[in-house]
Amino acid sequence: MMKLRFAVFSPHGQPTANRGCPWHAAWLMALAAGMAMLAGCGSGDGTPASTAKKDKRPTLAGIVFQEDEFFRLVLFGMRDAAKKANVELLVGYSNNQPTKEAELVNTYIVRKVDAILVSAVSKKGSVAALKAANDKGIKIICHNTPLDADFPPVYIECSPADLGEQTGKAARKYIEEKLGGKAKIGILAFKSQVPEQSDARVGGFKKEVTQLPGVEIVAEQDAWLALPAVAKAGDILTANPDINILYSANEGGTVGAVLAVKNAGKVGKIVVFGTDFNAQLIGFLQSQDNILQAITAQRPFEVGQMAVESALKVLKGEPVEKPIYLKGVCLSRTDPAGITDFDAKLKEWIAKGQGQ
Repeated sequence: MMKLRFAVFSPHGQPTANRGCPWHAAWLMALAAGMAMLAGCGSGDGTPASTAKKDKRPTLAGIVFQEDEFFRLVLFGMRDAAKKANVELLVGYSNNQPTKEAELVNTYIVRKVDAILVSAVSKKGSVAALKAANDKGIKIICHNTPLDADFPPVYIECSPADLGEQTGKAARKYIEEKLGGKAKIGILAFKSQVPEQSDARVGGFKKEVTQLPGVEIVAEQDAWLALPAVAKAGDILTANPDINILYSANEGGTVGAVLAVKNAGKVGKIVVFGTDFNAQLIGFLQSQDNILQAITAQRPFEVGQMAVESALKVLKGEPVEKPIYLKGVCLSRTDPAGITDFDAKLKEWIAKGQGQ
């Protein structure tokens, strides 16, 4: 059976430059001639050239756009799947920069990888570089962020609308049971970072809570990293002192919202609902301060596993499902056992990833 090898560059890996040594061109010509002779003779062990080519193990390259808990777990899932398939896996970060993403893609083209597993920086802006790779015969496997193109054979994501809706249902229940069906809500989104995802999550949340006629959305700002979110949420609370609920559409924003409530001295007066998870947020859910009420967690470890598994199928010419949407997992104070179980699963994922 053919063995496969996956490779993903480190974010700092770059091709070696030609330093212009006087003997360099001649040496390269000699090397090329030698390689051509080897190619004509087969693999060097008596195997015909055509067979040697078929036995070459494919290489995959991966790109994620930031270093946070979510993508860390995506990569852990990739490593787990790679280990099970007995393949090699390396990883590269675009750091949310289109130019860095394009550099990585170009590096992978030069290295003639067989597939790229990518969470694209931009639905539209990332198309050109990835299409150039696709045109070279490189398969593009998308996860987490969609690409506005038809050439990727696979797209894997935890449904952003579902993430918002599940948190919205938990918030709606809280408003009905604790606030008499009335609430004023401030929202932290990430529209200027990934507009399609942000709109879907926020839209799903609004869809649920606005079914109550006594609910009013009084502010909506962008803040997706924890420290900026503390400041932005603080500004929202200062400008709207009658807010009693904050909702954040992502991990960093949810952390920042909880800390902003503490900083404002509003414990017991304002509660937080959010999206995504990390160990800190699970701790907030279990805290006696009662600020964070519920979050809807994604399944990043499974996303990473599926990206590798789908890439293997595509390279073997096997059918794949497109798109693949996973449902989130709602973690609420009303279900402490569910929080404990998910925390145990999180520790298991981390242990697997760190053991690779």
